[in-house]
Amino acid sequence: MPLTDVFIRSLKPLEKPYKHFDGGGLHIHVTPNGSKLWRMSYRFDGKGKLLSFGEYPTVSLKDAREKREEAKKLLAQGIDPSVWKKQEKAARRIAQRDTFENIAREWFDTRTVHLTARYRQNVLLRIEKHIFPKIGKTPISQLEIPDILNVVKPVEQEGHVATARFVLQSISQVFRYAVLSGRAKHNIAADLQGVLRPVQTTHHATITNEVGVGELLRRIDQYEGYYPQACVLKLAPLVFTRPSELLGAEWEEFDFEAREWRIPAERMKMRRPHIVPLSDQAPAVVKALEPVTGEGRFLFPAATNPDKHVRDGRILIALRKLGYSKDEMSFHGFRSMASTLLNERGYNRDWIERQLAHCPRDSVRAAYNYAEYLPERRRMMQEWADYLTTLKNREGKNDE
Repeated sequence: MPLTDVFIRSLKPLEKPYKHFDGGGLHIHVTPNGSKLWRMSYRFDGKGKLLSFGEYPTVSLKDAREKREEAKKLLAQGIDPSVWKKQEKAARRIAQRDTFENIAREWFDTRTVHLTARYRQNVLLRIEKHIFPKIGKTPISQLEIPDILNVVKPVEQEGHVATARFVLQSISQVFRYAVLSGRAKHNIAADLQGVLRPVQTTHHATITNEVGVGELLRRIDQYEGYYPQACVLKLAPLVFTRPSELLGAEWEEFDFEAREWRIPAERMKMRRPHIVPLSDQAPAVVKALEPVTGEGRFLFPAATNPDKHVRDGRILIALRKLGYSKDEMSFHGFRSMASTLLNERGYNRDWIERQLAHCPRDSVRAAYNYAEYLPERRRMMQEWADYLTTLKNREGKNDE
């Protein structure tokens, strides 16, 4: 006859285990230590098997009967309930292991090592702040598009559009890593391209008209401040590297015989080595500095500590002393100036982008292309320097 809760509670342990059946193979197994365990006897492929459902009263009589019915449905479909249970248990274990946070930290540890320590720290901080609290504990295989939108849209609605786009990009990178490592079937974040409004780009203040560029170069020549800072200002338009790359320039990086400045990968934003061909004008600036700072490590050491280089804030102050407001010219503006004018003068865009150290999206190509277009870039850099010299010497002459 079917079991009842009253009957089950009345069962006492004996010297040997015993059992009482409820029907359909379900029975309560009473052990000598007093445990009351739910089990189900069944046959599969002609063999007798046993399925455990847990301990009473944690698993109630009602729960045990529901589990029995679920097992019977599986048997009707030709599925062994014991095997199915093991597979489900393994799937839960994998899901707990392959949460978004666990995979994201694995991705971070393996796929961002080429970035600077400071940038890596910023990446991790933003992921921990915006992503992990909402989807970090969720198995990545269970995430859906609404879950991703619930992460990025509130950030966008707070007015942090650039951060929202960064967050979405990070989620997409983690998903792509999960797909490649066999723990996700599809990068659902890639389907959200265009879901966020575009970032309003803030351009660096620069000067791109010929008269203004000529006047800027003449004012730089007249700068009377700290000499290494004066040399930074003279060299910046000739090499148009990123401010940090120029300010951190070291003497050992320059090969005057080859007319090259080779910046090592660890000092570049994208961790790729970079070659700057030196025009006739550039070595003249550097060699004039050699008697002043050539005994040290940096071309442009700080005035108060030769073991550190000049900071970009000092260059901004120098530009202000030359009469340029923050809306007129910035340190980064030398790059924008070169990019704009070189493109206007018809130079190959790939040459310009390579010289600006803008890495292509193809990471394989990026790893080997630091010398790409080098002969063409040598010619371009010399013609660019000659063009700047012409503008500087065109004092008092306006463009037609």
